[in-house]
Amino acid sequence: MLKVTAIDEHLQVVFSDNVHFDKDLPEFRTQGGVHVHEDKLTVTSPVLMWIKSLDLILEKMKSVGFSFQDVKAISGTGQQHGSVYWKKGAKESLNNLCSEFPLHLLLKSSFVISDSPIWMDSSTTAECRHLEDAVGGAQNLASLTGSRAYERFTGNQIARIYKQKPEVYAQTERISLVSSFAASLFLGDYAAIDYSDGSGMNLLKIWEKTWAETCLQACAPGLGEKLGPAVPSSLVLGSISPYHVVRYGFDPDCKIVTFTGDNPASLAGMRLQEGDIAVSLGTSDTLFLWINEPTPALEGHIFCNPVQTDTYMALLCYKNGSLMRERIRDECALGSWDEFSKALRTTCAGNNGNLGFYFDVLEITPQAVGVHRFNAENQKVPHFPKEVEVRALMEGQFMAKRIHAERLGYKIMPRTRILATGGASCNQEILQVLSDVFGAPVYTIDTANSASLGCAYRAVHGLVANSGLSFSDVMKLARKPKLAASPNPRAAQVYQPVLKRYSELERKVISDAFETP
Repeated sequence: MLKVTAIDEHLQVVFSDNVHFDKDLPEFRTQGGVHVHEDKLTVTSPVLMWIKSLDLILEKMKSVGFSFQDVKAISGTGQQHGSVYWKKGAKESLNNLCSEFPLHLLLKSSFVISDSPIWMDSSTTAECRHLEDAVGGAQNLASLTGSRAYERFTGNQIARIYKQKPEVYAQTERISLVSSFAASLFLGDYAAIDYSDGSGMNLLKIWEKTWAETCLQACAPGLGEKLGPAVPSSLVLGSISPYHVVRYGFDPDCKIVTFTGDNPASLAGMRLQEGDIAVSLGTSDTLFLWINEPTPALEGHIFCNPVQTDTYMALLCYKNGSLMRERIRDECALGSWDEFSKALRTTCAGNNGNLGFYFDVLEITPQAVGVHRFNAENQKVPHFPKEVEVRALMEGQFMAKRIHAERLGYKIMPRTRILATGGASCNQEILQVLSDVFGAPVYTIDTANSASLGCAYRAVHGLVANSGLSFSDVMKLARKPKLAASPNPRAAQVYQPVLKRYSELERKVISDAFETP
């Protein structure tokens, strides 16, 4: 789906709309906006579908009288890790767009690969191992680029294309991320990759913010030239293309601020500040962390911060989210969230030493599966009383998140806020457990279209970033999050030893998962 969000000088949303790829552009025959190939590993999206969706949404805005001439700046986002391959000569086409025709017709011959590899692709296992070997192992790659090698990361996708289709790679003039590709359509020129989205490629040295030559060479020859230099995420790339001025009536002085990836854009949309954590409690659970001094590990990801260049963001994902909570609710709380909440209210913090690990599907972090219960003596037990099971699930999920965040270098500060989103964020008792485990207040925020909204915020900040104003300064006008829970005064005393036990038992769970039956 392509979304547009416009805000005014008070940071209030004044316009929003979207184009649904499957429904509005059926000629591309996508499901969920993608093509899943026969091997079930290769997943791509049509480049022209993305361009045509931009044509469509701009025409929709024009038809309802949207005031393009009042737009001062544009920024945007694209799904992380996906890549676009411009054909030799495409730069000239971008520089000379004729406003009489839509972009998808003008650029239909500008790409050497018509279907772009995207984040859902998992066909590059061999390339991942090769890249890790080239730098001396997975941890070395994580320390250099912020993540160990992942199949969906762009460097490994490029390596596979070079290996399987060297002639296609040779015809490629420029490789863009989805975000910088989208920015190019507004700029009328190749747009640079920003530091934050560039961190999701296994190619960028996150400390120096330059391409890692060893990684480039391991993926494909001459890759640095095809990528171009990476730039700060708040940089103004230039003014909007004359094409959009003539066709839609944009002000010629409208600025294009560097586009970034969807996860970094969501951090901006949720308005994280130094020391904050955002916890999205959905089908999968996701943590966004603002970190000053990260320690990259084999689990999770470290990206350059999209709103403050000298700091970082961390990302942790968990598969066993709401579906796991719903199963325990059904089995232990009569299928009722009210009964689930009652179980949390009537059991004590720390659960009298009973701890649980709940993974219906193979988890990402830690890499384990199954349900593992331990009593206060660290003995494995087959079951818990129902109310104990409920608390063990919630404490276990939140303790794992805190432990993994701290392994990546996160430090809870006196000013730390936890910003909770997603379906479970409306449950007061769940938020109280979250607050107690982290020892920090929990706030709730409305994050509908957070990535799109984050780009609108970043466009505002991009106009003033050179003056020294921080993103937080610009965001002072935005609606404040709502306090939902504060930690119990005894929470730190209760959870400090429990967290240590949980971390030690997690290692046992991982070890058991890899034992040969």
